[in-house]
Formats: sequence, C-alpha cells, structure tokens
Amino acid sequence: MKTSTEIASAASIVGERKAVELIAEAGFDAWDFTMIEMCPYDYEAGKAILTDHPLAGKRYLSFARELKRIGLEHGVVCNQSHAPFPSYDPTIRSHLKRAIECTAEAGGSICVIHPCNDGSPQENAEMFLSLLPFAKEHGVKIATENMWNWDREKGESSFAACATAQSFLAHLDAVHDPDFVACLDIGHAEMRPAGDGAAAMIRALGHHLQALHIHDNDLRKDSHQIPFSMKIDFEGVAAALKEMGYNGYLTLEADTYLRHHTPETVLDGLRNMAASAKRLADMMR
Repeated sequence: MKTSTEIASAASIVGERKAVELIAEAGFDAWDFTMIEMCPYDYEAGKAILTDHPLAGKRYLSFARELKRIGLEHGVVCNQSHAPFPSYDPTIRSHLKRAIECTAEAGGSICVIHPCNDGSPQENAEMFLSLLPFAKEHGVKIATENMWNWDREKGESSFAACATAQSFLAHLDAVHDPDFVACLDIGHAEMRPAGDGAAAMIRALGHHLQALHIHDNDLRKDSHQIPFSMKIDFEGVAAALKEMGYNGYLTLEADTYLRHHTPETVLDGLRNMAASAKRLADMMR
C-alpha cells in the first residue's frame, strides 16, 4: 500500500519544487499535485483571484514537467491532483481543463474536482460530462469527492453534494462512466451530522473508490489534522478499506497540521505525516 500527501501546505512554506523533494525525503511514495494556486478563490469577496503563480501563466505545463522531473530524481511520482475550487465559479471552472492537463503532464492518473455543493447529481453531471472527453484524451480519470455545508445557527455541518453514500452513488450513476470515480475525503465523511461515516461510505462506494483524502478531526469540524491525533476511528477505516480491496494510494490531506511549520521544521512535520500514513497502511495488512 503506497502513501502520498498533498503538496500545497509544504509549498506554502518552501515552494513547490522543494516540497516535492522533501516529501520524498520524508518517506512518501508519491505527491498529490494540489493546484489551488492556479486560480485561488477569495470567499469574502466572492470571486476568483488571478495571480502570477507559474500554474496561472503561459508556461504552466513546463512547471508541471519540472515538478515531475524533481520527483522522479528523488524517487517519488505524482499519483493524483486537486483542481481549483469552488467549481461553481465561472473563472475557476474555466481553469479545470488546465488542471487536467497539468495532472497528465506531472504523471498523475486522477484529477479530483469538487462538485458544486448545492448542485443536484444531474446538475453536477453536466459539468463532469463536459470535462470527461478532454480528460480521456489526456489519460486522466476525474474523481469527485464528498462535500459539506455549515449550518451557522446549529453550529454543525449540513448536507452537501456527495456527503452521504446515497448522494455520492447518485452522482456516480448520473455520469455513469468508468473514468469518473470516487475520492472519499475521510475527514468530511466523519463530520456529523452531514457525513455517513467513512467506513460505511467505503463499503457503499466499493469499486468506485479509487482515491482518498485522509486527515483527522473531532467528528464535527473540518480540522485537516494528522491522522491518529484526534477522534476518527482509523482502525474502522482500515478494516473497511481492506474488506473492499482498496488498492489505490493512501493520500494525506492534513494541510492544517503542516501549515503551522517553518522552513526549518517542515521536514519533521512531513516525516510525522509519512509515519502516520505508514501506520494506516500497516493496519491494512
């Protein structure tokens, strides 16, 4: 069982190039090409922001190739990617094909694209179906993931697209294509009352489950902390993954944990994360 982690949190400290190198040194097998900086979204202003990041410029494919080269030189591959979000924003939606291109150029096989939180399976299917021919041309599968909304009055999560097994399967059925798969966000699945629980969703998704976002929380908020540090039952998660024969990467998305590190401590943080991923892998033997 191979391990991976998202690149964005380390890149915010040392840059993408160094982040790939350190992810390898920490003991991961792969890196998740997080492309939020391609077209970041300002939630307060309610609009996407155009930046001078390499992924936003004309040489975005050269940047993706460079990261792939650095990874291969240090013994790690790109296993998957994460496109910019929220996908309801027209500017961000216009960058989704670019994200798919970068995924292919970096060597990844799956690009995770959020559904619109409040969209129906049929509404979200329109977006995914419009992208799938392009993704197929580039040898990339599209994965969507389980989302959540927040009820401010109750102070708890509430339903959003793919939050439950029923909704997730409805989205998969609406597209009905072998190159449209599921990325289960373990933390989102454990946010009650919105999620159904990670183990139950793993069993329900079955063969559709081909990617993961793994992080820990207090079963209420989207904490994105290192696995085994809070309240998620990872023994139950591991048992369900083993039962269903999951053979994809164990990809961490514990970005909040790593974000508070410094250039001097980021490698230690990545090593801790790699150890947690290996612990989960060992539980699946």
